Amino acid sequence: MVDVTPNDTGRDPEILREISERTGIHIICATGYYYEGEGVPAYFKFKQALGAAEDEIYELYMSEITNGMAKTGIKPGVIKLGTSKDRITNYEEIFFRVAARVQKETGISIVTHTQEGTMGPGQAALLTSEGADPKRILIGHMDGNTDISYQLETLKHGVFVGFDRFGIQGFVGAPMDSQRIAVLLGLIAAGYSEQLMMSHDTVNVWLGKPPVWPEEMKELIRYWQPGHIFENIIPRLKEGGVTEQQLKTIFVKNPNAIFGGSEYEARSNKLTDPIAR
Repeated sequence: MVDVTPNDTGRDPEILREISERTGIHIICATGYYYEGEGVPAYFKFKQALGAAEDEIYELYMSEITNGMAKTGIKPGVIKLGTSKDRITNYEEIFFRVAARVQKETGISIVTHTQEGTMGPGQAALLTSEGADPKRILIGHMDGNTDISYQLETLKHGVFVGFDRFGIQGFVGAPMDSQRIAVLLGLIAAGYSEQLMMSHDTVNVWLGKPPVWPEEMKELIRYWQPGHIFENIIPRLKEGGVTEQQLKTIFVKNPNAIFGGSEYEARSNKLTDPIAR
């Protein structure tokens, strides 16, 4: 499992370690910060005004990647980034530039949040222009946009794109699953299997009081759970002509490529922790 909860939205590596040790599930966790609108930008905006934000973010990333988070010794396996709807703010751009720098030095993977199906091409262009390895980048929530040209504009940078919000449909700008499937089938038919990944972007624990969903929304999100892809989406992909080999590429080969380690990790031999990279 890959838990991309960033530093400012409730990340708790000690709970993840306990879950990993009790269940035997390998969990990859993240360092990083969320997009400006839902993160906690006041601190780094203050440092940004002083011209010190970029160096401090770099030190934070490198410290966690090298020494572990806080005093846990647990090392993140990905950097999480995010951008706003229809734009990458100046605040968000700093985190992207620093992440690309850190990725070049360490080989760590990058996973992004795109707000309401926007800025995928911009994220890919920014990271790769700063020298990040596209094969270690996953642009997330790409199934929030059903415009095939948007997908192709992102894919041309050589990055992976994530179809990860199946089951979230009909609200906050999210398309229906049938629309997502149509786009996915088109991309697979066009030969992009080796740049596609599928997963479930689900909230498993809500901090504070859990939300009380209106009755009409309950029906829209009743499939917002990790089994939905395997129970409902894969059969529909097979009906659309997707082969077992193509599914293996999307579900096994591609995740192994981005999350399966790097030359830096092999050199530094830091894979001893149960939820380390």
